[in-house]
Amino acid sequence: MNPALEGGLVHWQSRTTFVLALSSAAVGLGSLWRFSWLLGQYGGGAFMLSYVFWLFVLAVPVLCAEVVLGAWGRGGPMQSIRNVCDRSLLSRHWQWLGLLACVTGVLIAGYQSVVAGWSLYYLDVMRGDELSAASAPLVADHFAALLADAWQQLIWQSLFLLVLVGVLALGVRRGLGVLVWLAVPTMITLLGILVRYALENGDLVAARDYLFSIKLVDFTPDSILAAMGHALLTLGVGLGAGMVYGAYSPKRIPIGRSVMAVAVFDTVIALLAGIAIFPVLFANNLAPAQGPGLLFISLPYVFANAPQGELFGSLFFGLTVVIALGFALALTEPAVRVLQQQLRLRRVTAVAIVGGGVWLLAWLTAGSVARGSRVGEAGLLLSLDFLAANILLPLVCLLTALFMGWRVRACVLRPQLARESDVSFSLWHTFLRYIAPPAIVLVMLSGLVL
Repeated sequence: MNPALEGGLVHWQSRTTFVLALSSAAVGLGSLWRFSWLLGQYGGGAFMLSYVFWLFVLAVPVLCAEVVLGAWGRGGPMQSIRNVCDRSLLSRHWQWLGLLACVTGVLIAGYQSVVAGWSLYYLDVMRGDELSAASAPLVADHFAALLADAWQQLIWQSLFLLVLVGVLALGVRRGLGVLVWLAVPTMITLLGILVRYALENGDLVAARDYLFSIKLVDFTPDSILAAMGHALLTLGVGLGAGMVYGAYSPKRIPIGRSVMAVAVFDTVIALLAGIAIFPVLFANNLAPAQGPGLLFISLPYVFANAPQGELFGSLFFGLTVVIALGFALALTEPAVRVLQQQLRLRRVTAVAIVGGGVWLLAWLTAGSVARGSRVGEAGLLLSLDFLAANILLPLVCLLTALFMGWRVRACVLRPQLARESDVSFSLWHTFLRYIAPPAIVLVMLSGLVL
């Protein structure tokens, strides 16, 4: 059967492929190394309730807006916005919002590829006996040695990017479509195995008290800000992925219900990751941690000293690589599509340009890490993360909410949400207009000031 084309754009043939693609974009490494730590630090169950609230009144409406943009415009982020502007008699200057989203995604892909390279390296390390029965200081020194070795980092991140570029070059159906059908079930399977391992070998009581007990003394205004910030960051909004995956989606899918399903899936995966990680941490008397320290020091130490640690350590870092690959595809596909449409390039050429740009950013970031020798001193990595997470990404989300909530006419938006009820459409439009903009500004200001 020939691909369904609309203006040269290939569509996925099933809603399931669209939901799987959006799910792989939503589940980033933050679901492994950040959410559960926030849950434990900011009030447990109280934080969870706050997070779920902001997830559905802030992040879900913005992601729905992105998907609607793509589903209506049927193009890359810039082309889709331009088509919507023409339909609503708006200035085409709004199309630069699409370019800003693509730039944000490429910047994040640059330094995330470095972290993905570390995961590949540890996948290889855990298969051997290099860290077998190693002490905590030895494991920390091992990670520091990796950070100080720019060439070692370059090799592993280049391998990761080679796989990424290969999938992108295969196209929307044979590349992205096939990959998400493989990646999401693999992710669920590996996580299920690791959860069972944690239940059998971890300290479940300590993990339950840390993650799920309601600790109102720890639930402060900062907890609400943290819940808002993580809700905004967790679904992959502001990166153009929602727009381009919406453009690839079949016609007349229930966009609202699909996005809500993705939000539920992301939350479940994040909770399961916490159940897989924290019981084994507490069983080894390790303090809760987040970020690279959790993934590349605490957990390698745990697996190096646990029964069958080589096997389950390998499975864990295999999981991180799968998650990183799905997220990296969502970060880079919008830029590929923009180059194809704006410069009339063949897909292979556009993929080579985007892949080369991401490789260069990753190389510069790895060099910065090597000069600092520790993540805390890695100037470029931290600078890119601060710029993307605290400025560019919230700015894209804010402009998207203003554009879709206040500038685009409701009569243009309603047909794309025809399968949702009038009440659902009104709630979405209200959240997008009156809740999302001030909440995003608050998140942005807290990220810049705190």
